[in-house]
Amino acid sequence: MSTTNTNGRLVSLDALRGFVMFWIMSGEHIVHALAKAMPIPVFIWMSSQMHHTDWNGITFYDMIFPIFLFVAGVSMPYSFEKKMSNAGVKTPMELPSTEKRKIYGSMLKRTCILLILGFIVNGLLRFDGYEQTRFASVLGRIGLAWFFAGIIYLNFDLKKQVLWFVGILVGYFLVMKLVPVPNFGAGILTPEGSFSSYIDQQFLPGRIHSKVYDPEGLFSTIPAVATALLGMFLGTFLKSYANAFSTNKKLLILVASAIVLIGIGMLWNYSFPINKRLWTSSFVCYVGGFSILFFTFFYLLIDVLGYHKWAFPLLLIGSNSILIYMASEGLVNFKYTAEFLFGGAIKMFPIIWQPVFTTISVTFVQLLLLYFLYKRKWFLKV
Repeated sequence: MSTTNTNGRLVSLDALRGFVMFWIMSGEHIVHALAKAMPIPVFIWMSSQMHHTDWNGITFYDMIFPIFLFVAGVSMPYSFEKKMSNAGVKTPMELPSTEKRKIYGSMLKRTCILLILGFIVNGLLRFDGYEQTRFASVLGRIGLAWFFAGIIYLNFDLKKQVLWFVGILVGYFLVMKLVPVPNFGAGILTPEGSFSSYIDQQFLPGRIHSKVYDPEGLFSTIPAVATALLGMFLGTFLKSYANAFSTNKKLLILVASAIVLIGIGMLWNYSFPINKRLWTSSFVCYVGGFSILFFTFFYLLIDVLGYHKWAFPLLLIGSNSILIYMASEGLVNFKYTAEFLFGGAIKMFPIIWQPVFTTISVTFVQLLLLYFLYKRKWFLKV
């Protein structure tokens, strides 16, 4: 059994995309408010997971961005399927050069749009001047990583794609560990002394997010391509190879591959720490494994067992994920609208619980907007 939307895409992808975006748009604030109103261990632990780690280590919040990028990679084989069908070929490598040039053009356009949208989220339209403008962004990294993963997908068979994946991770590891940084030396994986930070300091234009490094900087975008490739491998497996396996074997392969990746990440952590800010190779493997596990859960529940009604709010978010991300990052004041509509009722609750219901009302307003857009089929497609 397989549930797909009208575009032929797995519904579980939009649900998973919506799940990770929920925490960014307002879910994290609900958890923090609950932890303050009811400081029981489970809420305190959940609240601790809604922060990025200072440097080395991993939290759930560190996984949100790479899971989103992973999902973009999973979508890639499906998005190119129609183009291959129209050209009468079975693999991307068989596409005529004229068709590939058209695809390259559309991919480059998408990447440029994401870069510009990232600039806008960072405050480009405030016109604070070149020195105060941050050019690195989450959306920009998604665009660049997806673009280069797409180039690899279109020009190499699966075996060579895997070699690219391994080569990127090993190559990044070797450069970060062996190439000396002026005044620091080689293999200094600190905010000030890492090779990735050095590249940001020397070549990243405008304002650097954390003064000495940028979490979406130039050099650390290279291993992000491997995250997109990992999603692409899963998408290729589901689209092209999974028919050879029963559902149980298919799920077993997904879980086993996730466990292997998590194990590799944990072992690699001893010499190359799991670090979201540097997007280390161990981070790619570790979070890649959990990305597969999250996808497997949604895939099993929605696409295999057919339980999808519960995920409708997530589908609302996932189908307009870039729009709600931009709106939640400061373009729209949802809190003002929520307080205008529900502020009077919220004041009737005990003071300690008012922030909880305020954050819930923000989510409700966001979902109302997304439902309105969904019913009218208005989507920000990039």
